[in-house]
Amino acid sequence: MTTKTIPAGRPGIPNPVDIHVGERIRLRRTILRMSQEKLSEALGLTFQQIQKYERGANRVGASRLYDIAGVLDVNIQFFYDDMPEDVSGQAPRLRAGLADIKEHPTFSSDPMLRKETLELVRAYYRIKDENLRNKVFDLCVAMTAPEREMNEE
Repeated sequence: MTTKTIPAGRPGIPNPVDIHVGERIRLRRTILRMSQEKLSEALGLTFQQIQKYERGANRVGASRLYDIAGVLDVNIQFFYDDMPEDVSGQAPRLRAGLADIKEHPTFSSDPMLRKETLELVRAYYRIKDENLRNKVFDLCVAMTAPEREMNEE
């Protein structure tokens, strides 16, 4: 029995991931009590384009999703939250049979990729007084000493 690979993209048929993203756009817009017209004005689009995004009929590009997230005051991840496994399994990469390709680590799995890590480092280096900066560093090390000792055992 052969398994049929579903093409990565089928013209005229919205991808379930795009539908989910559109539903999340609609959800956030509704929570904010914002009309499609108001959102479209803020983005420089027609309200019909917003309708197409919300239905998943048109895929939202990365730069447009960034703009939408800014207008709706959420981070990009919001649009992918609560995605059912059967939907995430329909991502074009998976539908094209590329499931074995390693995914990029998520922000939660690598602390060096987190926004808060970058903000912490920037704040640390904004401390002009080198002695004070060293004391802050020492404090952080001292606060994690029990954790470090447990990891070293």
